[in-house]
Amino acid sequence: MHHFEYRNGVLHAEGVPVPDIARDVGTPFYCYSTATLTRHYQVFSDAFSSMDALICYSVKANSNLAVLKTLARQGSGADIVSEGELQRALMAGMPADKIVFSGVGKTAGEMAYALDVGIHQFNVESEPELYLLSQVAQQKGMTAAVAPRINPDVDARTHKKITTGTQQNKFGLPWESAGAVCQMATDLPGIELVGLDVHIGSQLTDLEPYENAFSRVAELVRELREAGHTIDRVDLGGGLGIPYHPEDAEPPHPDQYAAMIERIIGPLNCEIILEPGRLIAGNAGIMVAEVIYVKTNGDRTFVILDGAMNDLIRPSFYDAYHQIWPVTEPAEDAVSLPIDFVGPVCESADTFAVQRMSPPYQAGDLVAFLSAGAYGAVMSSSYNSRPLIPEVLVDADRFAVTRRRPDFQEMLAGESIPDWL
Repeated sequence: MHHFEYRNGVLHAEGVPVPDIARDVGTPFYCYSTATLTRHYQVFSDAFSSMDALICYSVKANSNLAVLKTLARQGSGADIVSEGELQRALMAGMPADKIVFSGVGKTAGEMAYALDVGIHQFNVESEPELYLLSQVAQQKGMTAAVAPRINPDVDARTHKKITTGTQQNKFGLPWESAGAVCQMATDLPGIELVGLDVHIGSQLTDLEPYENAFSRVAELVRELREAGHTIDRVDLGGGLGIPYHPEDAEPPHPDQYAAMIERIIGPLNCEIILEPGRLIAGNAGIMVAEVIYVKTNGDRTFVILDGAMNDLIRPSFYDAYHQIWPVTEPAEDAVSLPIDFVGPVCESADTFAVQRMSPPYQAGDLVAFLSAGAYGAVMSSSYNSRPLIPEVLVDADRFAVTRRRPDFQEMLAGESIPDWL
């Protein structure tokens, strides 16, 4: 569900006409709905209300400070993978003791900062990381709470670039080494073993892979406890998918997900940590672009937009599908034709959709890419020296720019030419 709909023939973001935003901030831009963000968070949170659950929004999905502040006001914690994301979460008011630090490449400096602010736990992904964290904690006279990330070798049956739970992926520790790693964590100074972590991938639309992975984790927790280890927390990661294509099967509802977790993990009587990202932010955002040209090459029609792959890379990177809506609602009898939607970047990969059946467009028309709230702005770049595009947050009938478009002088301000040139 989202709060983007046509009213009197014009696409609205909640109570704000999208053309009004375009006139104010220019195109392209991202637009996020407060009502959608808060509803998705509350539906997910309510599903786990009967359990000892800590919800840590996955900051990498959408790290805009206004989005994070919106979720912090709902009570969310944060799952972060860098010091930059940690700083963002703290600036947005997410308490340090509700923050977990994931990721395979934490540096000593990042570890030290996270210890200083008092995060909830480190999700440790390798023995070398565990040794380094021990050293950093000892030097500071502190103790780091850790949950080794155990790889259950379960195929999430999702896109190969967002699968994380098999032996071919860089994430996590081998299942067979779980006992040895937990013993290492118990023995190392400056380390407190508090639980286990697992995450098998993103955009899952079937509960079976989760059930397979979580069943293995529950069995492992019992074995580790019998061996004398303290396992009081189980971090189950995130990954629940959203519908991108109108013909996609509806992904599992958070209530179904929670019921499965309560059945499998509930009997362990431990804190459950959850890291939703796309599920919260994905359908809460759109990207709006303007048609520059309509070009015909033989029997192909190209709609050339001012938005490009550097602004929304998912289609070129993941072959991802996004619904594309005209901002002005087409007439009921409008005839659709196959259109290639492309951007101005000098790459053939700068293509959003190929032969997509769509009503005709002309220069100056606005289009909206749906389900762009997750892994959109956060993955954007300034390729071709194109400025990063604005981000806008809507709340009922008001909107505010939460990241402005830099001008070219600002883009170049960090560069310099050596004296010898």
